[in-house]
Amino acid sequence: MPNPPTSRDVARLAGVSQTTVSYALTGRGTISAATRAHVLEVAASVGYRPNLAARSMRTRRTGRLAVVSGPTLDHQVRVLAGAGEVAAAAGYALETRTVDGTVEERTARVRELAAAGEHEGVLTLVPVLPDVLTDPAAPTGERPERTVVVAETTFDDHMRSVGDLADAGPVAEFVETLLAAGHRRFLHVAGSDQYASARARRDAYLAAVDRAAAGPATRDVVSLGVVGGTWSPEDARRAVHDLPSDAPPLAVVAANDLLAAGVLRGAAERGWSAPGDVVVTGWDAAEMGAYLTPSLTTVDVDFTEAGRRAMQRLVAAVRGEEPPPRGAAVARIVWRESTGPLPGHRPAR
Repeated sequence: MPNPPTSRDVARLAGVSQTTVSYALTGRGTISAATRAHVLEVAASVGYRPNLAARSMRTRRTGRLAVVSGPTLDHQVRVLAGAGEVAAAAGYALETRTVDGTVEERTARVRELAAAGEHEGVLTLVPVLPDVLTDPAAPTGERPERTVVVAETTFDDHMRSVGDLADAGPVAEFVETLLAAGHRRFLHVAGSDQYASARARRDAYLAAVDRAAAGPATRDVVSLGVVGGTWSPEDARRAVHDLPSDAPPLAVVAANDLLAAGVLRGAAERGWSAPGDVVVTGWDAAEMGAYLTPSLTTVDVDFTEAGRRAMQRLVAAVRGEEPPPRGAAVARIVWRESTGPLPGHRPAR
């Protein structure tokens, strides 16, 4: 069998010095982001794997990162997958740790993990006390000698989405697009207010309909209010039954796809057609939404991309580089049949 590739081979193929290869793989030294990316791409293409133990002895760097999360849920698995992609591309081995308990107990576990010195950086997806975190204002280019700890506001104490994952921006787009299509009567079916995401969607709905009602061309906009307050599709169905008989034509913004399914069921039981008498939007891009009748307009949140961005910030902190810009929102609307024909929008399958 041929010998495994060496750093000398990577340097030759990348057209750089071995010192530059070392800088790219360890994050030390001063090289451009483009050069580092090029070297890492070449290393990956030939299957080069640095000797992490030897590196650690020479540089006190381990080539290992850790992600701390809570009890694993589907959304969290996708975040971890995205984080793993970026760590691998940057030349790091990634390990995951699951922690539970109070914020003090989680902080103690993260502190122990950092103090062990086995990882160059730790990314925590669960809330911890701020005293365990690396100062984000540290001068660029200065790599701390201790393990870097970065927190992402991704999940709260109960692993419910917060931060970028709770961004409710698409709600305003729902309202604005439906307004442009001629809808003037709106209703929001809310999720549990124990969730930051549900509160954000409710507040975004109220703000959007208030703006619409203040517009000179849309002063006839009426909101039938906010109903629900749980994640139960049965509660959403009952909420539709409680509406006055003259509620349609009505545009319903539901806080997630299960609630939207309950709305569609309740509308059908009342003899209201969808998307004729009632148009409905959901959230979460649940697979079943594409198979409802009508298929459900929804919001697809890219949890994998959120994980990639979180890991990019950790890698930058470990290397003493400027963090990447926050980037565009990780949520996008998937327009389907439940919102009917819309100017400029073709329903997706």
